[in-house]
Amino acid sequence: MELDHYLEANPAVVMREEQDNCAVLFDPETGAGFGLNPVGVFVWKHLDGYHRMDDILGAMHREFAQVPGDAEAHLKELVHALVDKGLVGKVMRQR
Repeated sequence: MELDHYLEANPAVVMREEQDNCAVLFDPETGAGFGLNPVGVFVWKHLDGYHRMDDILGAMHREFAQVPGDAEAHLKELVHALVDKGLVGKVMRQR
């Protein structure tokens, strides 16, 4: 997926946050589920159709004290998994 694409969560997907700052995503249309750790929850909240992966990575660096050097690879892996399950889509917008 290209960094120029804006990312948007599927509006049918429900996120249930747990007390440990983790969450479960559920798509009632397909029955697909997906678990998120606290960083995944942070990423999910930025999938509003107005952020690209590089925007989200920058927000992670501003929000968290220690972001590992391979954070971009992990972010891409998460987003690709969410796209593959139909939980997230790409939105084309003018910069």
